[in-house]
Amino acid sequence: MTSNSPFKHNSGLIRLNKFISNSGICSRREADMYIKIGNVTVNGKVVTEMGYKVKLDDDVRFDGSRINPEAKAYVLLNKPKGFATTTSEGKGRTVMDLVAKATPSKIRPIGRLGRNSLGLILFTNDEKLHAKFTQSKTGVARLFHITLDKALTTEHLNAIQKGFRHDGKWIQVEDISFVEGAKRTEIGLRIKNTGSTILRTIFSHFKYTIENLDCVSIGPLTKKDLPRGHWKHLSNAEISQLMML
Repeated sequence: MTSNSPFKHNSGLIRLNKFISNSGICSRREADMYIKIGNVTVNGKVVTEMGYKVKLDDDVRFDGSRINPEAKAYVLLNKPKGFATTTSEGKGRTVMDLVAKATPSKIRPIGRLGRNSLGLILFTNDEKLHAKFTQSKTGVARLFHITLDKALTTEHLNAIQKGFRHDGKWIQVEDISFVEGAKRTEIGLRIKNTGSTILRTIFSHFKYTIENLDCVSIGPLTKKDLPRGHWKHLSNAEISQLMML
């Protein structure tokens, strides 16, 4: 454990009231009161026992919302090829290897990029921000620079822009256009979706293959001054911008 961990080295456990207090919800004394009246659940079960201990990765919820005793961390990575977007071990090189030294907090990626895809991935332990991306009806738009195996026709570009049905599901993008000054194999596409599989579905529907996929922005976040393979902590201004979307 690092010195920033709220857990004792000899046990890996923390009292539930301290877990709640470290999350910034309230004091330990107030936490005891909320635990006693049944406002707190651990891994889906109401806990009213005083002195109950939990682990860092337990699902602790206060009034139904998941809480975390760690300091909030927001890390932006410019992913190179060859790294899987997963937190699972045994998957070869993963994006977690690239941000391993960024923070002692237990961050995870929002959304996915394929192993051979490039570009921006946002990591955080902020559950509210995760929900903004993955559960919100509005979502947060990501902009991709896509290279296809052949020139995209204007007819197909217009069809993608209007939206279409695939396997019974309606697929809609925010915007799509040809990249100015480039061949018509190069496309800019903006979509409110956290995965990259949907992009391959879009173009395979019209008989195209994606040869290169690069996420160039996430909401207001861009790759400016962030070289491939490098990461940075978001500034307070950038965090505020994301929260206001």
